[in-house]
Amino acid sequence: MSATDIRNELCKYARKTVSNKLVVGPGGNLSARHEGKMYLSPSGFALDEIAPEQWVEVDIESGDITDIGLRPSSEVLMHLYAYRANPSIGAIVHTHPPYCIAFTLVEQNLPVMFPDQAALVGTTTYVPYVLPTTDRLADAVVAKVNDYSTILLGNHGLVTTGRNLREAYYRTEVVEESAKIWLIASAIKTPKALTDAEYKEIASLESEAYRIELLQKMK
Repeated sequence: MSATDIRNELCKYARKTVSNKLVVGPGGNLSARHEGKMYLSPSGFALDEIAPEQWVEVDIESGDITDIGLRPSSEVLMHLYAYRANPSIGAIVHTHPPYCIAFTLVEQNLPVMFPDQAALVGTTTYVPYVLPTTDRLADAVVAKVNDYSTILLGNHGLVTTGRNLREAYYRTEVVEESAKIWLIASAIKTPKALTDAEYKEIASLESEAYRIELLQKMK
């Protein structure tokens, strides 16, 4: 895959992020890793308005930014630190999904409740509110990225990682659906989570292993 392919793929998932109402206005940011660089959404743009050539190239090791006249997202440090900390991360999706934000206002721990969540996401961790765009938030997120692929940010949103954009993006959708299900069910009574044994049983299914392998390969 070339840098051009990466830029086009970023546009594809940026549009999906907006169309599925996972961000509004100029909120959220996406990035993907390619040959020692990351390609990150520019500051001040709605994600579905970014053209392929406008994704900002940043050298991961040095933090140097390619001068194309655009500033990278204000969360550049969060992306940069995460790529440095975990070489297996190929893409990062940071969104402001309404159900996820609502969930963080009342709870911290999102239980595993249904098969897609168990297989594609697993355990989601939580970071209490930290001022956005700061190195403190970047440090708080990077402390989790070696152990979790989905991180709820208190009063803020969601960060997901994956080996490619497809994986990171679909984890975003599944966590948002999980938060929605929890909030709906909790209006009636305490939701029933899967037991550890049930969770592990789903994760061990050959069909789920195949689906995850396919997800990681496809764009």
